[in-house]
Amino acid sequence: MQNASVLPNNYTFPFLLKSLADFQQLQKGQMVQTHVIKLGHSHDIYIQNSLMNLYASSGEMGLCRQMFDEMRDKDVVSWTVLITGFRNVKKYEDALIAFEQMQYAGVVPNRVTMVNALAACGSFGAIEMGVWIHDFIRKKGWELDLILGTALIDMYGKCGRIEEGLRVFHSMKEKNNFTWNAVINGLALSKNGEQAVWWFNRMEQEGFKIDHVTLVGVLSACSHSGLVDTCRKIFSFLVEGRYGFLPGVKHYACIIDLLAREGCLDDAFRFIQEMPFEPTLSIWGSLLAGCRTHGNLELSEIAAKKLVELEPANSAYYVVLSNLYADMGRWDDAEKVRALMKERGLKKDLGFSSVELEPKEHFYELLA
Repeated sequence: MQNASVLPNNYTFPFLLKSLADFQQLQKGQMVQTHVIKLGHSHDIYIQNSLMNLYASSGEMGLCRQMFDEMRDKDVVSWTVLITGFRNVKKYEDALIAFEQMQYAGVVPNRVTMVNALAACGSFGAIEMGVWIHDFIRKKGWELDLILGTALIDMYGKCGRIEEGLRVFHSMKEKNNFTWNAVINGLALSKNGEQAVWWFNRMEQEGFKIDHVTLVGVLSACSHSGLVDTCRKIFSFLVEGRYGFLPGVKHYACIIDLLAREGCLDDAFRFIQEMPFEPTLSIWGSLLAGCRTHGNLELSEIAAKKLVELEPANSAYYVVLSNLYADMGRWDDAEKVRALMKERGLKKDLGFSSVELEPKEHFYELLA
């Protein structure tokens, strides 16, 4: 176009910037922005929205917010790009603040706005805002399509109100595997394993595709409800290829966590040894937590050593290992660990006498 000496106009740039945003080509996008300024299109709202989308797609929310603040006029797209951008970089509070500011500005949200605001509500635990959005949708008479309905179920599930999510599910005319996954994950988060398994079986019976996310959800539900036999059965089906794929590291993490919780420590360790992946911090943490609960000092030592290897800058793991040696009467080894901490410049966190080995965030991470 430039070689033909044809000047781009305000219709050209949004298409070009959209393509660059899709491929996260920030530098090239900024080069395009210089042409926008030179040709006098810097105040065109469609181009400004496209530039915001470019910055948001690249994770540059500082630049995205700066562009937003400099805009003389803002429409629903401008606000939605800002909210979506904050949500995608996990700045959920900022996303919800922007959503509130949008209401004060008198800009009416659309379906895309609501889907992203609901996702931020779920991740931030903002149930009141989520309920307000649901009421808004009802008042406007919007039909709960696949995307909006699933977003509502996901929000209610993450905020501990899965019964509300089930009501949304039943009101939807059409469902897909994402909708079913949202229900199963919500039940997993509420630690209602038997119901999660029931919905999982029903999902399969009705011919919906079971995917990686479905299996993580139902296995997590089994883990947090102590359903050992059911978990083993589903996992064995997964290994046999019944669902069309083999288990991933998150699926192994679920069954190892369950076996460790229930005291099947040798089985849990066997899974760790035989899995075709490198065990993660959370997997070793699950084993260590189970070993400490059920008094297996030998496996506790193995798990604690692995945690030190994987995260050598975390003083908590050294403290656990040192305390284990003390419990075993191996005072020389305990002193060696303390000396290693000192050598690496690590100190025990004051005010803590124990280590939280399985933070809540780990469970959410599995279901993400």
